Amino acid sequence: MESISVFEIIKVGIGPSSSHTMGPWNAAEMFLNLIKKDRKLSDVKEVFVEFFGSLAKTGIGHGTDIAGMLGLSGEDFKTIDTTKIDEKIAHIKETQILNLGGEHPLTFIYGHHLILNKEKTLDFHPNGMIFKVVFNDGEELSQDYYSLGGGFVGTKEDNTYSEMCVRTLYPCHHGSDILKYIEQLNLTRVSDLIYLNEESWRSREETNQQALEIWKNIKECVYKGVNKKGILPGGLNVTRRASEMNEKLLGSKIYKNMDQWFQMVCEEEKTFNSITKWISCFALAVNEENAAFGRIITAPTNGASGVIPAVLMYAQTFTEFNKEEDIIRFILTAGEIGTLFKKNATISAAMGGCQAEVGVSSAMAAAALTEISGGTPGQVLMAAEIAMEHHLGLTCDPIGGLVQIPCIERNSMGAIKAITASNLALEGDPSKARVSLDHVIKSMWETALDMNSKYKETSEGGLAVAVNVPEC
Repeated sequence: MESISVFEIIKVGIGPSSSHTMGPWNAAEMFLNLIKKDRKLSDVKEVFVEFFGSLAKTGIGHGTDIAGMLGLSGEDFKTIDTTKIDEKIAHIKETQILNLGGEHPLTFIYGHHLILNKEKTLDFHPNGMIFKVVFNDGEELSQDYYSLGGGFVGTKEDNTYSEMCVRTLYPCHHGSDILKYIEQLNLTRVSDLIYLNEESWRSREETNQQALEIWKNIKECVYKGVNKKGILPGGLNVTRRASEMNEKLLGSKIYKNMDQWFQMVCEEEKTFNSITKWISCFALAVNEENAAFGRIITAPTNGASGVIPAVLMYAQTFTEFNKEEDIIRFILTAGEIGTLFKKNATISAAMGGCQAEVGVSSAMAAAALTEISGGTPGQVLMAAEIAMEHHLGLTCDPIGGLVQIPCIERNSMGAIKAITASNLALEGDPSKARVSLDHVIKSMWETALDMNSKYKETSEGGLAVAVNVPEC
């Protein structure tokens, strides 16, 4: 089994969904590259994409169709001006022209060249899609892709995680591997081991730089979220709440930029009630940005993108563990825990429900907070286990297929659970624990397999059908 870099788990993304937006976007890019291996884009007469299963059933609310069109147009979700997305999609639909790869205009009729097939699910994975082109000479090329969660994409023949997968010097595919190598190498911290393995991709200095760049993006996303008012797109008429919470918590204080705002938050009163409100505010800010097609940090998915930022912001603003080194070690540890779930269970809600998203992110955050708080390696893994243990069975039942209700609030709850799990682990004795992290990951996967498909991001069960709302 190959290893996954922590920066494949925690990375720059775009809302509202890693599996339903970023995955299809990445798949479109992969298909363009497949075409260009043997042919030219100018050889293409028509292009088609059909989405199946969960991608089709919740595709409109998750922007799957938008991702497919923009991906085929050669846009990059890491750099696209997110304020121009609606304009670009409107242009494709109105003109019925798609500029394939940004260089070859083709007739493209929504509903004919792009289909959301809600009646069929491909066998390999519920997040399936098929891209096809017909060339001017009559030949065809088609390829199936599967969005595996967190933006990862594979095919039936090549179920790889990413081109970034390699074999590291000290491969950690299970929690037991982490403890084994830490003892073998006489290390004291989990992040020390991660540093060694990340050298398979880049230098220690580059790892530090990339982690700090993630932190910069997190702060920017939170700041945007706490300063935006209005209604989230999609038709549910969900009101943004982070800005109102931010105003109430800061009172009459005025700030002119992100640094001033951050300093004010750091100076806020440190009562239990105030801190928990700020944690919720941080999480809401990120997930409201995610719901509005904003640029966020995927960690490990978009639907759960608020947990890691909320807990890291908490550590930076309300604890003594707020140095630059703490930020780096937090991100490295969180990412490594995420890889364990990715390799041994799933981070796809379409495969495992919300336990695979908010549950995993809560486990990641709990471990990371324990790491920078001085926990032993055993306590770090114990924190992750506790956090996931209390998310087991959590369903994914988004109302209207939108990453809004109950997704946004769940990130606040996941962040609070992560902090509680960390506190329990820091006071606990791992040698007396009856359940290991590996045990809970195995249990989570078994739960995912047993879970009814209507609770796996199909909007066919739970809150999605219990609440009467207009179709979005």
